[in-house]
Amino acid sequence: MNRSNKGANTNTIQMIEDILVLLIVYFIERKAFGKVILESTNLKCFALVVVFIVIYILSNKEARIYNVTFFFYIDRFWKIISKSWLLAAGVTMGLMYVYNPHYNVRRFHLYYLLWTYIAICVNIVISRFMQMIFTDHQAPRAAFVGTFEEYEKFNYFLNKTSVKVDEVGYILDREMPEKRVFNTLGIIGDLEQILRNNEIDQVYFIQHSDDNIAQIQKYIDICLEMGVTVKVVLDVSYSHRMHRSNSYVSSVGTFPLITYHTIALNSYEQAIKRLMDLVISIIATIVLSPVMLITAIAIKLDSPGPVIFKQVRVGQNGRTFNIYKFRSMCADAEDRKEELLEQNEMDGFMFKIKNDPRVTKVGKFIRKTSIDELPQLFNVIKGDMSLVGTRPPTVDEVSQYKRGQWRRISIKPGVTGLWQISGRNSISDFDEVVELDLRYIDNWSLYADIAILFKTVGVLLTKKGAY
Repeated sequence: MNRSNKGANTNTIQMIEDILVLLIVYFIERKAFGKVILESTNLKCFALVVVFIVIYILSNKEARIYNVTFFFYIDRFWKIISKSWLLAAGVTMGLMYVYNPHYNVRRFHLYYLLWTYIAICVNIVISRFMQMIFTDHQAPRAAFVGTFEEYEKFNYFLNKTSVKVDEVGYILDREMPEKRVFNTLGIIGDLEQILRNNEIDQVYFIQHSDDNIAQIQKYIDICLEMGVTVKVVLDVSYSHRMHRSNSYVSSVGTFPLITYHTIALNSYEQAIKRLMDLVISIIATIVLSPVMLITAIAIKLDSPGPVIFKQVRVGQNGRTFNIYKFRSMCADAEDRKEELLEQNEMDGFMFKIKNDPRVTKVGKFIRKTSIDELPQLFNVIKGDMSLVGTRPPTVDEVSQYKRGQWRRISIKPGVTGLWQISGRNSISDFDEVVELDLRYIDNWSLYADIAILFKTVGVLLTKKGAY
């Protein structure tokens, strides 16, 4: 796997917040100076601000202030941002006096420098605490392997950083600690079943100084085969080992940390993907609301039962959620499924019939045109799904997955994906569906998502593979 880890350890939210604060100060001051700054000199004022922002952000990044493992001590943050502010202020003031702009421009920039320093000092306190409050619900679910004493020491350092984890429990690799003060999930020999039962996103292996790395290699391989991210917390004497292309090295306090992953961890791209999901889904929901309203009325007039069909599906790493679709079958479709199992046209765990007798008249049309999928836009807005991803499986399907098939649910399921643009229902082999999903995960990029979205439009217009 040749995947760049650039930006994987970056606190993108903090960086964006700092840029927004500096821009907000500029717009407020521009409003205040609106009567004395000529329209023709506004560009010069903004140019100085842009140079200031670029230097300030780059200086902070060089000092590792945007590293998620950087300890949050206010005095340390204050020293770093003060140095970055002095550097950016010095360069822009030098530029200002070299080019000698109008007096009002110089006065504008001096006031800007003063207010930005006050703003960034206030922001480091407010933004950090706000992140601590609001990022808890998005924190990955993590399990810890090792002795409990080493876990406590590592967790002490972890809590001083911007790294957020939802501590699900503790997996024993040795004897039970005398004082049990943490939720024990089981023993490491049952790792695969623990991952299946507890919706685990990450596993921290806390190594002992006398351990051999090879002792945990098979458990690392189990996690990676299932698409679960692994973080190996090493003793310093082992910090030179276990580095390969699908990993990156960082540190938490005095602990070297190697992260192994099978999905992209670039924080910039993940933030952009989520933003793209929200913007496109909201716009699409507004634009297509007349279509959805007409569809709802047609379904209600065509057959008895609810307009929206809800079904429990399995999301990222085993999380369950209700997927929304326009009802295209009769109200008792689920009850009649068992009598139709012999007619299943899929090889594997999925269930598909081309001429399904449970489908209503309106249902045939909205399935052919994929209108029945439109309510999934609300799943995307809620965060259960993404616009592009893997096919969301049912609970029954997942219960039969082999270890290697589990990795296909290591990311959020999508409204569309490679399966959608590669034939949809014409693909009858479940292993081929898995192969397409794993290919998407292994080669994920923002460009690939955009390409799949455009190809999906073409598939929908041609109604290829839909029934």
